[in-house]
Amino acid sequence: MKTIRFGRTEAHLPIIGVGTWPHGGPLIVDGSPVGWGGQDDPAATRAVLRAHALGLTHWDTADVYGNGHAEELIGGLWSDVPRAEIFLASKVGWDPGPHEHYYEPAHMRSQLERSLRLLRVEVIDLYYLHHCDFGPQNRYLDGAVDMVRRFREEGKIRFIGLSDWDNHKVARVADRVDPDAVQVYRSLLEDTYRRSGLEAWVNAHDVGVAFFSPLKHGLLLGKYPRPASFEPGDVRGRIDGFRDQDLLDALAANRDALRSRLRGVPEPVLSGLVAPLLADCPTGCALLGLRSSTQVDAAARITVDRSPVDLEWLRRRYRGLVAAAEPEKAT
Repeated sequence: MKTIRFGRTEAHLPIIGVGTWPHGGPLIVDGSPVGWGGQDDPAATRAVLRAHALGLTHWDTADVYGNGHAEELIGGLWSDVPRAEIFLASKVGWDPGPHEHYYEPAHMRSQLERSLRLLRVEVIDLYYLHHCDFGPQNRYLDGAVDMVRRFREEGKIRFIGLSDWDNHKVARVADRVDPDAVQVYRSLLEDTYRRSGLEAWVNAHDVGVAFFSPLKHGLLLGKYPRPASFEPGDVRGRIDGFRDQDLLDALAANRDALRSRLRGVPEPVLSGLVAPLLADCPTGCALLGLRSSTQVDAAARITVDRSPVDLEWLRRRYRGLVAAAEPEKAT
């Protein structure tokens, strides 16, 4: 698989990273579904091992995915996978603990130590501030940044990351955080990477980028012929796009159009959905939630070198389609 230089981290990573949010399983927090249904731990474990075998060596997780379950699954793999071959990312921030606000310093340290223990590692390569809710007037921002910098000085993390669903929020605080990498939402259906100003900031500061949910949780694959329902605790259950028949029909038509236009391209739908996101981001990769070996095999076949004409055609296919979607509470 093609690799990219992940900005100033100088890590050379495959263009597809392994996202493990789905590995946490279903989860409800404050009455809202924030996990994934249909989780099968043995299948997920086989998928991550298969990913390593195929060169997908960028693994992304978080402390809140299944309340640590996703991290724990990774931690059980080091007897089969050399730790040095994996670029490992995790996150902190969505769990406020017993506090009334996010990013309380002592709780951040507790969560880091828990992640290290569950992952069974001494150092996490990339540690993200998981979102940009730093309180009124960003009251807790400087304290959060001080803590992750301290973690880096202590040798418990190597690089600092910044994440959020909203590209504008990341762009507004990027100078104060000075992250080595950002992780943000981008898909052909909803794309604010450029107009938020984040693209310009990334390019000026040589920052690595990981785009998450490029398939909008599988919605963009066009595989749902009719409105879908999901088990309790599955975040997809509160995304209106999965219940919008007109949108589902349009996405199915796009799927067929991509198969026809990109005939002969390995995994034409996956490749077509990912290629435009990386074409203007030389330090960027895409994270896919992979929890079966079949999904891993398909992801490993993705190619992103498309002509400018094809890239513009792909963008036009999705421009104007609107999916009613509430921002999710964990990524």
